[in-house]
Amino acid sequence: MRKMSAAAARRTALAAQGFTSRGVSAPATRRSVLSVVSKTQLLQLDSVSSVVRAHYAPVFSRIGAYDRDLLDQAAWSDGPRRPRRLVEYWAHEAALIPVEDWPLMRWRMARYEYGRWTSMRAAVENNPALGKDILEVIAEVGAATAGTVERHLELDKPRTKGSWWNRTDTKMICEQLFAIGALSVGKRVGFARHYDLAERVLPSAVLTREVAEEDAVRELILRAATAHGVGTEADLRDYYRLKRAQTEPAIAELVDAGELIPVTVEGWDKPAYLRAGTPTPRRVEGAALLCPFDPLIFFRARTERMFDFHYRIEIYTPEHKRVHGYYVFPFLLNGELVGRVDLRAERASGRLVVPGAFAEPGHDTPATASALTGALREMADWLELDEVVIGDRGNLAALL
Repeated sequence: MRKMSAAAARRTALAAQGFTSRGVSAPATRRSVLSVVSKTQLLQLDSVSSVVRAHYAPVFSRIGAYDRDLLDQAAWSDGPRRPRRLVEYWAHEAALIPVEDWPLMRWRMARYEYGRWTSMRAAVENNPALGKDILEVIAEVGAATAGTVERHLELDKPRTKGSWWNRTDTKMICEQLFAIGALSVGKRVGFARHYDLAERVLPSAVLTREVAEEDAVRELILRAATAHGVGTEADLRDYYRLKRAQTEPAIAELVDAGELIPVTVEGWDKPAYLRAGTPTPRRVEGAALLCPFDPLIFFRARTERMFDFHYRIEIYTPEHKRVHGYYVFPFLLNGELVGRVDLRAERASGRLVVPGAFAEPGHDTPATASALTGALREMADWLELDEVVIGDRGNLAALL
């Protein structure tokens, strides 16, 4: 079995995720934006907007400043000259994936037939005709929010209350129709989903393509391996939120086919798999701020194993119990995670606020602070914010 050092595995992963081209000076284009997705395979969606929506940040982290409209157009507009290239579905979580990957999720759509979660299942059972009514409204009026659909139906349904959500049954069933592939997302306005019939969002060749579950899982594992460069079975499984019973046979088949190469990585307690053909650069240089939902770090166990970096998102932690802050970006410098910063974009005042800045052990140095200063200024410029304002929390704050 091939052996890899921990440093080589880390550089391999960074290359696979597209960080070796960071800092290349060329104007960002639709092609360069989509090139990022060809490496990460997906961009996670999340509603938090403390700095910038989660799907925009990984592209910036890899290619620098770009026009976010390029990503919007690739995902939420369609035309003969510039067809839709990305579509929403449940991948790692809610995510943008390449349009051609949508059929690889059919097995998941089938499993969601009776609801993604208990409250959704109850909404379906309590309103057996509502799904058909929703589809008829959207067929007539075009892409629409759940609120718009509800107004057309003139419904006055009781809201379903839960720990985090307060959604009408109409919203629940729109989400259910999205989960089973009957609806897709034609566009977003102010981050609100405008549902449309899947047949009006996806090309017919994509919509009609059938892929057996075992074949689809094998392809998803291959995509996860492409995004990881090198990873354990658990890493590959987590990328698309698969089950071990699915991944182990798929990995064995891909090893037999020569697509995955078994390796042992120094310091890793589980076998790993190298994506055949993935380069291992001699060095990875440059600085990048990573949002909490960046594909490089969203599987926290892998982040800790690969970078010796313990990271937890603290959005849902009571403020007095937070260690680093509300929305914390790890800081990647020359192939290592050397620190983290709590960030807020105050658009009304034109400020990028840094309440806390923390260096990892041994990295609370002027060199780290200088590189982080440049990264913060670059982010502020991209977000069209005039000032970077440093708070007083953390061992990097004074140096910044």
